[in-house]
Amino acid sequence: MTDNIDTPAARHPAASALLRGIYLPRAADGAAFAMTTYGIPLLVLAATGSATLTGLAFALEWLPRLGAFTVAGTVVDRYGTGLIFRVACVVRAVIVLASALLLTVVDERAPAATATVLALAALTGVATEFSYVAAETAGGEASRLAAGRAHQVQSVLLGIDQTAMLAGPLVSGLLLEHGGPAVMLGTLAGFSVLAAALGTRGRNGPLSSEWGQSGLRTGWTTLRSLPALAWLVGGLVVSNCAIGLLQAAMPVIVVTELGRSSADAGLIWSIAALASLLAITAARRAIDRWGLWPVGAAAAAVAASATLAVAQAGTYRGYLLLVALLMAGEGGLTVVLRTLRSHLIPSEVFGSTLSLTILLLLLPFPAAGLLVAVLPPAQLGNAVTAAAVLQAIGLATAFTRLRTLRATPV
Repeated sequence: MTDNIDTPAARHPAASALLRGIYLPRAADGAAFAMTTYGIPLLVLAATGSATLTGLAFALEWLPRLGAFTVAGTVVDRYGTGLIFRVACVVRAVIVLASALLLTVVDERAPAATATVLALAALTGVATEFSYVAAETAGGEASRLAAGRAHQVQSVLLGIDQTAMLAGPLVSGLLLEHGGPAVMLGTLAGFSVLAAALGTRGRNGPLSSEWGQSGLRTGWTTLRSLPALAWLVGGLVVSNCAIGLLQAAMPVIVVTELGRSSADAGLIWSIAALASLLAITAARRAIDRWGLWPVGAAAAAVAASATLAVAQAGTYRGYLLLVALLMAGEGGLTVVLRTLRSHLIPSEVFGSTLSLTILLLLLPFPAAGLLVAVLPPAQLGNAVTAAAVLQAIGLATAFTRLRTLRATPV
């Protein structure tokens, strides 16, 4: 029938708009995000040779991100996703290029080099979170338009992120090892410029003229009114204590304790991203068949079990396999979170509430960096064990509570 709105011809324009306006910009920004998150700690370790400064840099990378989230959602709600996304990407590119220039003219072990890489970690963290909030808000708008296919849109977006995480850590390690800091940072700046050029589809103007309708207070009020989302976020906050500790400690464990290279450290997270990508694809199909909460509970069980096991690993191969299994579970959990978030949060306060949920989820990461900075490397295994126990308890409590709540049909 010619009036069938579900024909391939009818779906093609919407798919093309998603590809050009949402997926491609997200891919370029995701590559920059991955290189920032995993490459800069490796750069700090290479530049300073210090496990303490590597942990400090990880904390410095995340602490300003938390501060950025207090205003990023408000700014996105106020000025629109398209403008803020482009500005954030351009600012990140300028910061990275300036740092690369400084590192080429100073001695790599000089205090000026140390100050440069630590400042780089802090400033890129801020710019990255502004672009991330803008991209996530645009993705949320696209998911609402997709209605019953929201989890499919979110799984594509998450798949893009995980593909970037698959390549980003390994590419960062290889570029740093074989090309040096300038080559790695130049590549990072290139992805930032590409993301700015592509832009992202979404509002280019304010949703409301009232600043008071945005902000963390509005986000907190909204989250409290959505108990299912609140419990899921709470469980994932506890889970991220273990994830953050592993991310912060991995360069030290792999390079210092196991005697492997920076590329080997990046390979662990690249393989983990591949496992997560496969899990995301499986989760999308499983949600279609069994529903949101059963898939989320299964993913939580996989993640908690893998973390408990990785805490006892003593070989490089053990870390690689178990971290991959852990991130596969996390991939399934993230599909559940993003789908629920896009369904429940009202559009007029989406940016503010999104910022709050991401802020809560990121709080463990700077704490993990500070913990790695103060703990002797030999004690990192005990810290991971404690975090693994907390993760298992937190996820079990969250999903037990969610069973008593009415799940939103997805």
